[in-house]
Amino acid sequence: MRTEQDILRLSIMVTFALAAFGVGFGIWTGSSSIIFDGVYTTLDASMTVLALLVSRLITDSLSESARARLVQHFTMGFWHLEPIVLGLSGTLLIVASGYALLTAISDILSGGRALEFGHAVIYAVIAGVVAAAMALFGHRQNRSIGSAFLALDVKAWTISAGLTSALLVAFVFGWLIQGTRLEWLSPYVDPAALALVCLIVLPMPIPTVRGALADILLVTPRDLREEVEGVAQQIVDQYGFLDYRAYVARVGRGRQIELYFIVPTGTPPRALEEWDAIRDEIAPLIEGRGPDRWLTIAFTTDLNWAT
Repeated sequence: MRTEQDILRLSIMVTFALAAFGVGFGIWTGSSSIIFDGVYTTLDASMTVLALLVSRLITDSLSESARARLVQHFTMGFWHLEPIVLGLSGTLLIVASGYALLTAISDILSGGRALEFGHAVIYAVIAGVVAAAMALFGHRQNRSIGSAFLALDVKAWTISAGLTSALLVAFVFGWLIQGTRLEWLSPYVDPAALALVCLIVLPMPIPTVRGALADILLVTPRDLREEVEGVAQQIVDQYGFLDYRAYVARVGRGRQIELYFIVPTGTPPRALEEWDAIRDEIAPLIEGRGPDRWLTIAFTTDLNWAT
């Protein structure tokens, strides 16, 4: 498991298996919280499939064999698809959590629901161990890969592990109070656990959605803008240019940078190789060298061409 796509494939297989187990077990035991756990996992798996497809498109677009075919329709690359998938994934998780919370509140107000806690405990233990193992594995692998998709996948597995752990505590409590004076609380344990989990899960995807929306709207990252402007000012001072204009955006894993330098009118002509040499000097000074950086550097005496 060395690549982003390999890890995502494994995550998809495990997620769908766990989702089917959760939905089936939830229907069998009549537990709305277990059904929600399975539905949540299914949504996560569906979004991971989309993430894998986008990851493959981005990777294929960098290979010469596939580029000729893909570039006909996507000349600017596929970076823009990454924040769309991340935003959609986070939004669906928020909607699912909100709907489940309303369901839990409705069940509590209607008197709760009966549940076989012994069976529910078995499910929570199995699902919790699997989710925790996948979260730990993905986190370790992503240390060297640094993928936003894997980071979201790890977050989803972590949420799933936390959700299942909360269910386990609730189910154990419900099992322990059987035959005691607190047994009247039993019907409320399942919907109360679901409501608590939803309140915890609901805000967690919000930072991901906020970041994805910023990328979709091409909001300029402050740190990248300051870095690019610092390099541009250094080149202006070094070569005696009049000014510069910098345009910076982050789109998923991509960094799109356009630099225009305003050259004084009447500057002695330079060979194209000399202008390219200045570009070669600028490029290493800007962080993010590699296939995920789109860097354009232009020189002009007319400010209108730079605005």
